[in-house]
Amino acid sequence: QVQLVESGGGLVQAGGSLRLSCTASGRTFSSYGMGWFRLSLGKEREFVATISRTTGITYYTDSVKGRFTISRDNGKNTVYLQMDSLKPEDTAVYYCAARRGGTSMSGYEYDYWGQGTQVTVSS
Repeated sequence: QVQLVESGGGLVQAGGSLRLSCTASGRTFSSYGMGWFRLSLGKEREFVATISRTTGITYYTDSVKGRFTISRDNGKNTVYLQMDSLKPEDTAVYYCAARRGGTSMSGYEYDYWGQGTQVTVSS
């Protein structure tokens, strides 16, 4: 069982930055591919970014490429999402997720989810 706890959300003006963190319990964090997803009002859950277990391979949804960066520190059991040049349309609850194996853009392939952290970007 893996428990995920997100932090770092908040209110920021458009153009600003936030860094989300997600810390996992357990000793096998490096066995899990990690992902970030978001859910905003009136929309379906959206893939944001994913990172491989140890090689650092990453993938992003087109709308955040060049603005968001996913990274991980396996020694700290933590995955990060650095969000720069934020836009009002980035407003959402952001969730981190873990899956046994490598990267995936599909939320259905993840085994564990955090409780989410709210990000609000004002115009």
